[in-house]
Amino acid sequence: MNEVSGGVKMQEKKVMKLTLVLLAAGMGSRYGGLKQLDRIGPSGETMLDYAVFDAARAGFERVVFVIRRDFEEEFKRNVGSRYENILQVDYAFQSLDFLPGNFKVPEGRVKPWGTGHALYSAAGMLDSPFAVVNADDFYGRDSFVKLAGKLREFAGSPAEKGVIRGVICAFPLKKTLSENGSVSRGVCSIRDGLLTGVIEHTEIFRENGRIVSVAGDGGKQELPEDQLVSMNCWGFMPEFAGELEELFTGFLREHGNELKSEFYLPFVVDHLIHRGRAAVSAVASSSPWFGITYHEDRDYVASALKKLTEEGEYPADFINGFKRG
Repeated sequence: MNEVSGGVKMQEKKVMKLTLVLLAAGMGSRYGGLKQLDRIGPSGETMLDYAVFDAARAGFERVVFVIRRDFEEEFKRNVGSRYENILQVDYAFQSLDFLPGNFKVPEGRVKPWGTGHALYSAAGMLDSPFAVVNADDFYGRDSFVKLAGKLREFAGSPAEKGVIRGVICAFPLKKTLSENGSVSRGVCSIRDGLLTGVIEHTEIFRENGRIVSVAGDGGKQELPEDQLVSMNCWGFMPEFAGELEELFTGFLREHGNELKSEFYLPFVVDHLIHRGRAAVSAVASSSPWFGITYHEDRDYVASALKKLTEEGEYPADFINGFKRG
C-alpha cells in the first residue's frame, strides 16, 4: 500500500476514479478579499487545503479547481502545485461571459452567475463520479468519507433508467450560523433517506435565542436548530453535468438581464428532483462545519482549526506533506 506522509493513505486498488470539484472562483465580497488564498490554519493552511487533504484520505484521486483567470498564476503557484504528487490536478475557469448559445452579459453586471454556473464551467471535464464543494468552507473528514462511500455505491449498482443519482452531505443549521451577520442556506426536505427539495433562504440569523429566516416581504419564520441544510457538499454521477446547460439556458431566458440573479446549484438539484430526473440520497455529516462569510469570522475559524490539529485530527504542517512517502 502506498502512503502519503501526514496521514493520507493512497489505496492500492481503486474501484473507480473519484473527482473532487472545488469551487474557488468566488469574489468574497462580504469577506473583503480572496478567502480561497487566505492562510488561516495553524501552519498556514488555506481552507481548501483541508478539503483536498480530507478528500485524498477518503480515496479521491483527482481534483478540479474552478477558478478565475485573473488569479490563475498565483493560485497554481501557491496552491495547486502542492497536490500534484498525490492527485491529478486540473483547472476549469469561470467567467461572466462563459454562457451557452447567443446569451450576452448584461451591461453593468459584475456579480458571478453562481455555484451552478461554476460547475457548468467544469462540466466538460467530468466523466466520472464527482463531489463538489466550496473552496472556502471546512467540511471535515466524515463528509468526504460519506460522499466517497455513496459514489462508490452508485457506481457498483445499476441505476433506474433516466434517473441521475446524487448525494448531499448536509449539516444541522445550528452548526452553520455566523455571529457576525445573516447567512444564506439551502433548507433541505428529506423523506426516507432521499432529498425531496431544497429551498434557498437568503437571510438566516439567530435572534433572541431562536433561529429565524426573513422572507422577501419581511415576514419571519422560525427554523429548528437541527434542521439539515445544504452547504454545497454534493456528490453526483457524471450524467448530472450534462443537465447543466439546458437548465442554465432556461435560467438565462428568465433572469439573464438581471444584474444580481444567481444560478444556484441547489436550484438545479431541486428542479431535477421535481421533474423525476434525479434521486439524491441525503446523509448528515458528523464533522463540524466552519465557514468564513465575514472577515470577523476568521478568528473563530482559525481557533477551531488549531484545536482540531492539537486533538490529532490533522497532522501539524500537513500541507508540506503532500508528497508520496
